[in-house]
Amino acid sequence: MTAADRDPVFLPAGLRERVMAASLLAREAGQPVPAVPAISGPEAFGRAADAFYGLLAALEEQDWARPVLRDLDVQGLTGHLFGVEEDIQRAMTGDPAMADTDHVSSTQDAAVRQAGRPPALTMRDWRRAADRTLEQARARDGGTERIAVHGIRLPLDDLLVVRAFELWVHENDIRRCAGLNPSLPDPAVLRLMSDLAARMLPFAAARTGLREPVNVHLVLTGPGGGTWDLAVGQEADGQGPGQDVMIVTDAVGFCRLAANRTTPAELGPHVTGDAVRAAEVLAAASTLALD
Repeated sequence: MTAADRDPVFLPAGLRERVMAASLLAREAGQPVPAVPAISGPEAFGRAADAFYGLLAALEEQDWARPVLRDLDVQGLTGHLFGVEEDIQRAMTGDPAMADTDHVSSTQDAAVRQAGRPPALTMRDWRRAADRTLEQARARDGGTERIAVHGIRLPLDDLLVVRAFELWVHENDIRRCAGLNPSLPDPAVLRLMSDLAARMLPFAAARTGLREPVNVHLVLTGPGGGTWDLAVGQEADGQGPGQDVMIVTDAVGFCRLAANRTTPAELGPHVTGDAVRAAEVLAAASTLALD
């Protein structure tokens, strides 16, 4: 080490402040770079439906009989999704029977009916059902009216993001069982998915019995990511005291966690603050999946 190495280096006064100011002028805090264009819930669902249909069209005949989820093969899982579209359409017309029906049991008949059918017919029927959902959604005035289906009640735009989320998750379920590489969501779709999953964290925490208030600063990295400040815990109201926790992780990985397709340990987030509270929050996120 030379004498020059040992001598302290003094930075110009105010350098940090100038760098921070220039950074905030270049990019607003919490916004990903490059910027992701804003799209609507129907557009997100349409893009996810196109991606799912593209996968189905590329499958070999034998792939349709591969076990993929619960007791369903690929053809049965596609039938399940057909049943979901039927339930969503009924919910959009105001059918009260759809409000609290179970996501799995209410679609099981549609899944079972696919057994023995040519896969091309199952694929065609699902595509037509998805198109009907999209047409029905686009015909409504705005996306703020709440729709009650499968035990959740969300604005139509958010509900269609849930549908895009499910299609992406099941697309990757099929890819995994068929030995295909996983797919990444369109960045604009991923932004809506990660935003919805983040906003649902307080609900998930309350449902799992997480009572102690936690002030979560969530940072999701990569295209479609962003930052969220959330008051989590049944006693959290955004005003009272609570543990401060920062969780930094990849946006795609966080969405996989919300879909219960990975674990907090596998996710490997960077956590600042109470690690136990952060683990509880991440565990709650994994309960958002409907499957």
